[in-house]
Amino acid sequence: MNWRNGICGIVVGAGLFLPGFAAANDEDLLDAPEITISPEANDGGSLYLRGDIGYSGWLDEGDPFYRNFDSGTGSYSNVPFDSARFDKPVSGTVGLGYRFSDVFRADLTAEYFEGRFDGSSLSADPCVGEGAGTSCSLSHSANFSALGLMANGYVDLATLAGFTPYVGAGIGATHIDWNTVHESSACVAGGGACSGATGGTSYVGRDSWRFTYAVMAGVSYDISDRLKFDIGYRYSHIADGDMFGSGSGVAKGYDDGLSRHEIRAGLRFAIW
Repeated sequence: MNWRNGICGIVVGAGLFLPGFAAANDEDLLDAPEITISPEANDGGSLYLRGDIGYSGWLDEGDPFYRNFDSGTGSYSNVPFDSARFDKPVSGTVGLGYRFSDVFRADLTAEYFEGRFDGSSLSADPCVGEGAGTSCSLSHSANFSALGLMANGYVDLATLAGFTPYVGAGIGATHIDWNTVHESSACVAGGGACSGATGGTSYVGRDSWRFTYAVMAGVSYDISDRLKFDIGYRYSHIADGDMFGSGSGVAKGYDDGLSRHEIRAGLRFAIW
């Protein structure tokens, strides 16, 4: 009977102790700190759309030149443009990108811009219809359009108070399409006399795809969880190519490529 009395004592004691133990555990759970898991911690990436406006305050056109054909000798001579200027510096870009992590993202972009070229040169050969001993002053003007397709990668350095500086680089191709090139000529007297007449002609513009690369740096600001404002600097270089003229026996023009220094501003919107 003693062992039965012992078991009964243990059961009664446990019954008295358990309510107090449970109450103590409830108080500990109420006092335990809350742990919040940030949604970004589980976010492996996000798809985003982007749109940008660019302004090329400085554009380096290199050394474009004009190939003059001498019908008398049947040969070409390269004539550099004494002055050359490209205008219309505004561009627009749209793109689709993906953020792989808090550090790395990439996007595919399509950029469109237009430009105008004005150049002048002096040829040692006479203008058409002028006598020997004279030279020819030439002026050329033309508009062109450009469509660039680029693949870009970026490294976001850090985020402080919503601001995230970044650096990036891209490669791709740009389609340059020259419109009709207009030429005007005027005789310059030297060892011979000029007739006083002025001339002019036009050439069909050329188009071509050209290798393009770019580097950029800037900063973005978190307007909201999904929307970011982006502003930065971008340097891009488009390879050289034909401006006008094809075949033999005709005048030809070449541009030396375009190096563009741009300030860009735009928005990035996360869609997923």
